[in-house]
Amino acid sequence: MASNTEIPQTHNREWGFFGTISHHGDAETAWPLAINAISNATSLHAATVQAFLDSRHGRHFADDVSNELSAGKTIADAIAAATARWMGWTISRTTAHETGIPRGLPYLTGYVLHAEIEADTAE
Repeated sequence: MASNTEIPQTHNREWGFFGTISHHGDAETAWPLAINAISNATSLHAATVQAFLDSRHGRHFADDVSNELSAGKTIADAIAAATARWMGWTISRTTAHETGIPRGLPYLTGYVLHAEIEADTAE
């Protein structure tokens, strides 16, 4: 999905995905790879993914990618592995109650949508 659209820039160069992954490699390379991988996996627009990657959940996603990098994977493979893992998890009853994200939704999809809602309400 994102491969047909312009890649939005981060609004959080210090924290979130970009800031966290910059400690482990080239964030400028990782950013569009993450936008595309997550957009393709969730079928959500790149701008929606950008809000997720700039959020605290984007930082946690970057931590997962960093673990894969430490295991010797390339940045593209590390992002793909983290994306697949987050898509394999589902939103639990407790998380649904705490966040309002529908129970059973893939974890990554839920948190990408949640970040978009949080960004919209912060404006």
